[in-house]
Amino acid sequence: MSRAAEPQPTRPPETDLARMLATLEVEARAGEYVFVTAVQPERLPRALALATIEEAEGLTCVLRREDADAHGLSYDFVAAWLSLSVHSALQAVGLTAAVSQVLAERGIACNVLAGFHHDHLLVPSDRRDEALAALHSLRRANPAGGD
Repeated sequence: MSRAAEPQPTRPPETDLARMLATLEVEARAGEYVFVTAVQPERLPRALALATIEEAEGLTCVLRREDADAHGLSYDFVAAWLSLSVHSALQAVGLTAAVSQVLAERGIACNVLAGFHHDHLLVPSDRRDEALAALHSLRRANPAGGD
């Protein structure tokens, strides 16, 4: 008789900055992304939004560029979407600062969206590869994050 596999224990989210940086992986989503906003949120294709933020000035949506274009929406920043694949705790300190610093040192703008599972960076589309290289340098600079 076969037994069902025992569930493997999962590691708790990481709070140690050195370990987070040493295990940092960055994934680039295909395509280009834009921020759009409207004082009247019903004018935005919210169903197509990949992220939304409600502010006093109106609703902001992050959309695929082609979706914004198809709906005639204006934008002024075209971004590449990079996701940090590191199991960081929501209360972890320093990851956003380290990522922002390495990009700022190279003059690369960065807009951060924090999700429950991952942090996401929207960087200028034309600097995508440079941003990826900069972020990968954080891992090389912090090799002591082993188990």
